[in-house]
Amino acid sequence: MSEFRIERDSMGELQVPADALWGAQTQRAVNNFPVSGRPMPATFIRALGLIKRACAEANRDLDLLDDGLARAIVTAAGGVADNAHDGQFPVDVYQTGSGTSSNMNANEVIARLADPDGKLGVHPNDHVNMSQSSNDVIPTAIQVSACLATAEHLMPALKHLHQVLSRRADELVGTAKTGRTHLMDAMPVTLGQELETWASQIESAYDRLTDALARLRRLPQGGTAVGTGINAHPEFGERVAAHLARATGFEFESATNKFEGIASQDAAVELSGQLKTLAVALMKIGNDLRWMNSGPLAGLGEIELEALQPGSSIMPGKVNPVIPEAVCMVAARVIGNDATVTVAGQSGNFQLNVMLPLVGATLLESLEILGNAVRLLADRAIATFKVREDNLEKALARNPILVTALNRVIGYEKGAAAAKQAYREGRPIIDVAEELTDLSRDELEKLLDPLKLTEGGL
Repeated sequence: MSEFRIERDSMGELQVPADALWGAQTQRAVNNFPVSGRPMPATFIRALGLIKRACAEANRDLDLLDDGLARAIVTAAGGVADNAHDGQFPVDVYQTGSGTSSNMNANEVIARLADPDGKLGVHPNDHVNMSQSSNDVIPTAIQVSACLATAEHLMPALKHLHQVLSRRADELVGTAKTGRTHLMDAMPVTLGQELETWASQIESAYDRLTDALARLRRLPQGGTAVGTGINAHPEFGERVAAHLARATGFEFESATNKFEGIASQDAAVELSGQLKTLAVALMKIGNDLRWMNSGPLAGLGEIELEALQPGSSIMPGKVNPVIPEAVCMVAARVIGNDATVTVAGQSGNFQLNVMLPLVGATLLESLEILGNAVRLLADRAIATFKVREDNLEKALARNPILVTALNRVIGYEKGAAAAKQAYREGRPIIDVAEELTDLSRDELEKLLDPLKLTEGGL
């Protein structure tokens, strides 16, 4: 049996692997773009399947597509949407800037799945691609895939992290520790307050993503080639959005101005910016955990992260903060990805952006790795770290900055003198303050109580 078959398109004949579901245009893209070996992400392929199914349903509703052909295309596209045929999508991320190759890949695969014997006469362009252009399908696929990845993968992970942070904050509300500004000793806080801060950052990130999705869900499908909707029924875009909403449970809607979604990628750039903001927050949290875990003898040693693996190939017994390190690397990647999406978003020339596959693949990578990293951070670092209360208490007892609480009683200058003497002599500030002021030991103990100082006020 031959390893290849001959396929034809408007440019002529070429060989296609005999068992491939794709056709000539996909094969030309495979031949033309041996760049990275990375095909478009599975989430993007899922979105293509969902869109092709919704388009067939809309064309059937509008009496533009025969019911038998529509049923066959809907079933075939459903298989693509279920990611049952991902191996049939070999086109590299780095391809034609419109993503035409990926759109035709979907058209050809769905046509062959819908009509394997050729008896129905399903055509990739005339039927599967009816009322569509790559120029509205690919931007719509970017938006659909990003919306679903955000709503189904990242946002549930953020909710989980927020819950874990809030639970641990409640547990540690009464555990005082030395605060730090400029990495230097400062007034005390509680561990609960630190975790509440992180929880608030995550809550804000969730809210920002929710706001960004409001614009990303407005789909340009129906704008076809340049946004005018040539070759598409006036109701086509709205019907496609409605079918997509029913299929996914996500509130997709047809964009009022479809030129915007084809000519620009502003909504994707906005979402990427919010992912970058989340990455910055995660890097801050990860680095705080690393500092708090540092030691165990020569560092801060405030907490002990769960020991997950040996930390060195040469130093026996060494254990490293591997989860915060991994999270920080993910954050670095997402920050870099945002720069990529930003540059790609600038590549809209007149009526079409010409870096669409790069926008889609990069955005989806950020969403995927952020969701995974957030869950790791919650379950393997935040939920399981132990508090080294002896070290916290020891550092608090020797923290001369507690003298700040005496400012209203003894003044800034006398307080500074007391702090410097306590530093110089390595003594607790309460002992030095007792010598330098008229305050009794009982008064000083009340004024310098670390836990009370975390409550603020006068």
